[in-house]
Amino acid sequence: MSGWITQEGPQNEIVISSRVRLARNIAYTPFPAYLDTEEANKLIDNVYRAAKKKEDHAYTLYAIDKMPQTERQILLEKHLISPDLVKSSKGAALISGDEMISIMINEEDHIRIQSILPGFQVNKAWSIANEVDDVLEEALDYTYDEKLGYLTCCPTNVGTGMRASAMIHLPALNMIGNISKILQAVTQIGLTIRGLYGEGTEFLGNLFQISNQITLGLSEEEIVGNINAVTSQIVEKEREARNILLNNNRIQLEDKFWRSWGILKNARVMTSQEAMKLLSDIRLGMDLNFIENLTVPLLNEIMIETQPASIQKYAGEELTPEARDIIRAEIIRGKL
Repeated sequence: MSGWITQEGPQNEIVISSRVRLARNIAYTPFPAYLDTEEANKLIDNVYRAAKKKEDHAYTLYAIDKMPQTERQILLEKHLISPDLVKSSKGAALISGDEMISIMINEEDHIRIQSILPGFQVNKAWSIANEVDDVLEEALDYTYDEKLGYLTCCPTNVGTGMRASAMIHLPALNMIGNISKILQAVTQIGLTIRGLYGEGTEFLGNLFQISNQITLGLSEEEIVGNINAVTSQIVEKEREARNILLNNNRIQLEDKFWRSWGILKNARVMTSQEAMKLLSDIRLGMDLNFIENLTVPLLNEIMIETQPASIQKYAGEELTPEARDIIRAEIIRGKL
């Protein structure tokens, strides 16, 4: 299981994870969409050899087209690869043993370096991604323009090629009706809000990913600083909202928590959407000390292990959505 899921992190009662992704391309080489199979495989080999030169991280190479669909989806559910790479016929991923570093190859760009850590650790995630980037750049000739910076397939990534993000849990702001105001303010200052699995995915379980939109004209330090500053402000607003609820609606809050706890502990059928909603209630209840024997890593494990592909792997067979709902409830009961 990924380290960002199983380990504790700073402020992880609200900030679930921090992630930094760097987009890079190789000079004089067509973008992945225009590579033939032989060229794509050669690029994968070159990146793998470059990454292995530094032994700090033991990488496993995953050739996407050779993986069953379920295994691809599990990597996506663990946030180790992107939805685009799942569908790739020429892509691959190098994933570290602790699964906190992944190098996607032949996605939209030739290389996407990602570091994902538990809790609020954007600076550390950037430091790790930057170290991996330096190792690769020693062996690979990146396409770089002195004026524009790193050149990428999509113009919105030109410049630093960096996306820094924090996944945050904001149930109290949602409950008091302030979430729309917060999200609107974020978009007005050049940041963007995405769902659980990135752009175009839905918001589930009061989880939101805040990331930068602009990569050109800002330094890496400025991007990370902006994400840190805005995330810190939102975390403070969420804490204030939790205190308001606790002071003004404690009984109703406890009732909400224990009802969700009762359903999760006893339900025999559970959809993915319902599980995410109830787990959000449990995360909030845990942080407010309504129950003591729960941990953030346990709830993270439940969140990931009850996603569709992970359930398929657990069952060892293809399942209908209805069968998955039964097994999801079984897994949750066992974990709790």
